[in-house]
Amino acid sequence: MTTPAILADIHGNLPALEAVLADLAGRPVDRVIVAGDLINWGPFSARVVERVLAEGWDVIRGNHELVLLDYGTPRAPAAWDDLGAFPIPRWLHRQMPERLRARIALWPDTLTVRAPDGPPLRVVHGSPRDHAEPIYPGTDEQSLTPILAGIAELTIVAAHTHLPMNERIGPWHILNPGSVGMGLDGTFTARYLLLESTSDGWRGELRQILYDRAPIFAEFARLGFEEECGLIGRLVVEEFRVARPRIAPFLHWRQSVSTAAPFTLETLASFRAVDPEAFMPRDHRLPRPQGAP
Repeated sequence: MTTPAILADIHGNLPALEAVLADLAGRPVDRVIVAGDLINWGPFSARVVERVLAEGWDVIRGNHELVLLDYGTPRAPAAWDDLGAFPIPRWLHRQMPERLRARIALWPDTLTVRAPDGPPLRVVHGSPRDHAEPIYPGTDEQSLTPILAGIAELTIVAAHTHLPMNERIGPWHILNPGSVGMGLDGTFTARYLLLESTSDGWRGELRQILYDRAPIFAEFARLGFEEECGLIGRLVVEEFRVARPRIAPFLHWRQSVSTAAPFTLETLASFRAVDPEAFMPRDHRLPRPQGAP
């Protein structure tokens, strides 16, 4: 029997990673795979990478690793020059030592497990086509077919959405471990996936572990993250505080008001006067309480 654990979307959250490590210690896991986005948003990106490298785990890149590697190169979008809207790429690049950037540059973008006692398993970050292409829970077969065109494996582990998933859609078994470090569904836990090979395919167990979040905010304060990264930095910290998207609703709200609204604290104050849930991306909306209008 093959029993891998799959982690994803750690996002620089060392306390959450340590909680998962403690949980893994009591489980018969024969390998660990990290499906991208070890870094960024959280304040411990370099220490997370160092810890994962020390464990000797298999790792693929996510879209946030590409942000790190593309910053300061011809691949960087011109929009990143606007530090009001895009302060994070510069901040992340300064937080990551060159020796770690060099290691991340060598990580693959996808991984296939060919276990002796289970069907081939494809691990990606977003989708096989794009690190930032999401596969959301509830995706239908018609929508999934072009995303997985040409992919031989019928079991796919994808991350990126931060939403746990274990669904059979047409011929495919799609799993998502959820986010180790940055839950966006209102729960304050570190999530990961345990897999077990069976004669019928892969059996998945979605785990969620409580952890102490206080060190995250202490490290943000020590680094002066909000002061350096302005409006966007404050929204990042708020996402950690509430475990809900804040940047995507802010951008949606800004578009509805005026795309010329500056990325200033005054604009942020205007946004905070509205209900962010009203501007939430569809797939991240929480179920309404029974009886709510």
